[in-house]
Amino acid sequence: MSAHGAAQPMTARKSTALTGTADVPGDKSISHRALILGAMAVGETRITGLLEGQDVLDTASAMRAFGAEVTQHGPGAWSVHGVGVGGFQEPANVIDCGNSGTGVRLIMGCMATTPMSATFTGDASLRKRPMGRVTDPLALFGARAYGRQGGRLPMTVVGAADPVPVRYVLPVASAQVKSAVLLAGLNAPGQTVVIEKEPTRDHSERMLRGFGAELVVEQGAEGHVITLTGQPELRPQAVAVPRDPSSAAFPVCAALIVEGSDILVPGVSQNPTRNGIYTTLVEMGADIEFQNPREEGGEPVADLRVRFSGDLKGIEVPPHRAPSMIDEYPVLSVVAAFATGRTVMRGIKELRVKESDRIDAMARGLEACGVQIDEDEDTLIVHGMGAGGMPGGATCATHLDHRIAMSFLVAGLAAKAPVSVDDASPILTSFPIFEGLMTGLGGVLERG
Repeated sequence: MSAHGAAQPMTARKSTALTGTADVPGDKSISHRALILGAMAVGETRITGLLEGQDVLDTASAMRAFGAEVTQHGPGAWSVHGVGVGGFQEPANVIDCGNSGTGVRLIMGCMATTPMSATFTGDASLRKRPMGRVTDPLALFGARAYGRQGGRLPMTVVGAADPVPVRYVLPVASAQVKSAVLLAGLNAPGQTVVIEKEPTRDHSERMLRGFGAELVVEQGAEGHVITLTGQPELRPQAVAVPRDPSSAAFPVCAALIVEGSDILVPGVSQNPTRNGIYTTLVEMGADIEFQNPREEGGEPVADLRVRFSGDLKGIEVPPHRAPSMIDEYPVLSVVAAFATGRTVMRGIKELRVKESDRIDAMARGLEACGVQIDEDEDTLIVHGMGAGGMPGGATCATHLDHRIAMSFLVAGLAAKAPVSVDDASPILTSFPIFEGLMTGLGGVLERG
């Protein structure tokens, strides 16, 4: 069953050339953060290009529950009247974050240093995901968390009455945990320091500075040292959300493997902490041009011209690149199946605690489609079958995971036989226009 009702099966069939312009939605990570920091500022923040997927809509509802006034004015156009750092009110009801691990972890962070309680829940997938990685550092500020066994939702977080600043070394590369700690540090006195051994997406740091927080990033012996001075008055901003590089990866990868394709994907974020998938695809021989590079809303963007690439080669993806493309490994594994030779993806155990165990989900689905796979706890190896070589013909389980669903539908557009997914409804959480966008380019997707 779907997270939001009855399962919605979908099938992708071998398509002729994909052509046209793919206007993908706004960046999900930036959309979450714009709503949250807008709620913590004093005055009105205006947002354009906001992703209106269910994950972000759930965060908007949460900010209303904490006392901010959040209003939609038109497609992608929103305003947030914030209540200031430390100004949140205690929510009257349970905060339902749906399918969003980013949403729940960031929201826990932003309320953890305010003296009140909030109870969080989510869908069946989110309730399986571990929250200890964020509640452990929040406890250092003085917050307390009470959840199900294994640190899982539903969970009540009691904010610290007298928060103290912390110094925290991230045990795993996680922008969600880093951001939760920084958001908690906003309402703590003194300086909160986060140290990450490997750089992760830096949207929080960029946006915190934009809203007026005093934040310094330095390279130290232990890695990136991020120092935030607490208790600022955040200034409202005009936030232009760039297009999501994770969402853009789906039409980009589809165009690379569907013969004859030639598409344009405009305005895609090229933040270096997010664009590992594009670096990797180019190394595999992908025909991608990065046109009209520019800056929008404090983020580097470019227009991507993407053409069918029938001579893709398998490569070994450097493990250090994983934080910059952690959400794109599922669709990369599909592209790898249409390359020649092995594509080796190491250092990706984080995929096992996403919306699903993504290593297992992709391995089982690709095997069902006739692709040879090797895996261990931290590694996925795909033995490529060349352009058009995937047999297909399988129905793949999505495990309530939007990226698994979209990845297998991309595979079906180029496989010899159709590829189906048992439930496409989770796609609405991050890419609500996926079906229309892909069929508009010429892809063949059928419901049922």
